[in-house]
Amino acid sequence: MKNFLKVLALGLVLFFMGCGDNTNKKSAANAPEASKEVVYKVGSSADYPPFEYLDEKNQIVGFEIDLLKEITKKTGIKFDVANMNFDGLILALKTGKIDIAISGMSATNERRKSVDFTKPYYFSENLFIRKKGSDVNKDNLKDKKISAQVGTLQEEAAKSITTKSVPAENVAAAIMSLNAGKIDVVLTDSPIGIEYLKQNPDLEEFLRVPDGTEGFAMAFDKGKHTELIKKIDGAIDELKKSGEFDKMLDKYGLKK
Repeated sequence: MKNFLKVLALGLVLFFMGCGDNTNKKSAANAPEASKEVVYKVGSSADYPPFEYLDEKNQIVGFEIDLLKEITKKTGIKFDVANMNFDGLILALKTGKIDIAISGMSATNERRKSVDFTKPYYFSENLFIRKKGSDVNKDNLKDKKISAQVGTLQEEAAKSITTKSVPAENVAAAIMSLNAGKIDVVLTDSPIGIEYLKQNPDLEEFLRVPDGTEGFAMAFDKGKHTELIKKIDGAIDELKKSGEFDKMLDKYGLKK
């Protein structure tokens, strides 16, 4: 009888332990999943000062990076910025590698065929740079070697001016070629060109013309982020109304 009671007691213990395990398993199964924070992947070509460039710690900084941070403060939207070649940004959008491209990118009708843009937030011009003392001028450009960054509007503009256009990986490479005497002119966006002129006293600008675009804006794969674009536009509008946007422009010498 004693042995029977021991077996019965042990069985009851195991039974209730099992019930407890099942209850815990059911509770775990029915527990709501932890909410996952959405972080949007941003592609940026960090060779376009003062809009984006690498600092001494190899971190991407600049006006547009500050703009993303301010948008996060206003909306809570999170961004993760990666350094990429400019001419690969739109392809990266189309293949889903990134959600947003921000890199001094001009909103054009041609680009609008494949991507959507925010409202433009900065307006630029095409700026032509030559060596000081050079005979290059607006009247003989068609006979000169003009270099511009691959994938930019300026590359297309250079091709329309001369048959001697020379593509460059980035503006820094074009400036190096100009200093070395390999080309005659660098063609770039005005704020970027001005930044490089500060670092190259032997160079000078000699011509500015309208770039024929709507201005710089953030790009997204077509039709996929309509609500996100509205939120970002709204945040930028708030920054402009509050004066914070102008402060950022001043910080980077971009206020006209």
